[in-house]
Amino acid sequence: MGESDNRSMQEELLPLFPLSLVLLPQNIVPLHIFEERYKEMVGEALSNHTEFGIVLAANDGILSIGCTASIERVIKHYDDGRLDILGLGRRRFRIQELDQERAFLRANVEYFSDEEEFAPEELQVKAREVHDRYESSSDLPTQGGMLSFMLAQSVRDIELRQQLLMCRSESERLRIIIDFLPKQREREQYAEHMKEAAPRNGHGKHGPKSAGDLGA
Repeated sequence: MGESDNRSMQEELLPLFPLSLVLLPQNIVPLHIFEERYKEMVGEALSNHTEFGIVLAANDGILSIGCTASIERVIKHYDDGRLDILGLGRRRFRIQELDQERAFLRANVEYFSDEEEFAPEELQVKAREVHDRYESSSDLPTQGGMLSFMLAQSVRDIELRQQLLMCRSESERLRIIIDFLPKQREREQYAEHMKEAAPRNGHGKHGPKSAGDLGA
């Protein structure tokens, strides 16, 4: 392999940012960049107008499927070089081979798209209706298989987000969202109820009276 081939291969390597989150296409993610290696990585992405890959960090490494992010806006530059940025999810990829020659991980990746690009209109309408119980979807497009990812901005479960990222059917992703969002809301309402109820338990002033209070 010649020098030009080596240089070409290096340029094709995608910088990786392992995080405890799952980025989906067309989703916005705020990021605070403070480690030196990621300052370097983001600095290069800003200078070259290139993307980097966000992958879910696991206990024993990283997951093999992630999503690239472009830097849409730099919110704040700190004096010590830290950055607050907004990233936008772009392309899904599968890691083929890792490269550890730089301070940050890079990888040779394969980009992939859906096997089925469009979902039936009635399924799109139903997904919007379910989503609109919690927040509006009126400004979201319907074409090109992006609706499910945009609706999934409301999904906070990491495992489910990874499932959506890996799924190659727009119809299947919409069905997952239709089933999941009401359950998510139920769990959030239960958590809110328990948080409000907790101070009234035990020795709280709103808790049940003790035997002494009852005059026993």
